[in-house]
Amino acid sequence: MTLFAIGDIQGCATQFDRLLARIDFDAQRDHLWLVGDLVNRGPQSLSVLRRVAGLGKAVTSVLGNHDLHLLAAAAGGRQSAPSDTFQDVLAAEDRDQLIDWLRHRPLLHWDQDKHRVLVHAGLPPPWSVEEAAARAADVEALLRSPAWPEFVRNMYGNSPTAWSKRLDAAAARRYTINALTRMRFCDALGQLEFAHAGPPGSQPGGLMPWFDVPGRRASDVHVVFGHWAALGLLQRDDLTALDSGCVWGQSLTAVALDPPGPAVSVACQSAQPR
Repeated sequence: MTLFAIGDIQGCATQFDRLLARIDFDAQRDHLWLVGDLVNRGPQSLSVLRRVAGLGKAVTSVLGNHDLHLLAAAAGGRQSAPSDTFQDVLAAEDRDQLIDWLRHRPLLHWDQDKHRVLVHAGLPPPWSVEEAAARAADVEALLRSPAWPEFVRNMYGNSPTAWSKRLDAAAARRYTINALTRMRFCDALGQLEFAHAGPPGSQPGGLMPWFDVPGRRASDVHVVFGHWAALGLLQRDDLTALDSGCVWGQSLTAVALDPPGPAVSVACQSAQPR
């Protein structure tokens, strides 16, 4: 059995299938970790959702910001943007089953035995992995409840950017979603910053990648994440970053985590203008 992790698919079903063939993935033998953003910007969101859901227990996929955006659109609380390409999901005959499947995905998956975490964007510097898991579980419970439409209609906003145990419940959940699905850069105190999405080194002074903030509390686990196409593939002892920009015409990448193996990529055609 091999555990593979794959970066942001974003509706690129053809490339996803090609990559599964390249790594000789067998759902009866192997397991997949997917970093989220299954849908949107690429042309085949519906095919991706059906394909991943059909893999059943052979896949663990966390929620990304584009997946949450689809849930909000399905709940009638968010207008689609011109760049959105998940209308095929919203119009599908199995829409309700797919939306239910998607909203039951975790925000964070923690393999305690392997000291490894799967999450879309990362773990905010002020949080231990235990706190991140607890905060994610709180949001997951709402997404899986009958109250999910109202929750996703009201989850948007760029504040708060700093964590405090004094935040009220709504603000704490908004911070949780933003940190786990949207984070890239932080300041030295771990405060979130959403204006810059370029590669490390392009940010204004005083900002740094979330994983380089001094004293980051969850540095004792290996974090597998995506979300940051400008960062690309990055492998260090403490992290594996996997968004290699398929939807932007670069590549879709898989990495074998157990047993460890080299990165494998397939080329992609751009689905979105920069």
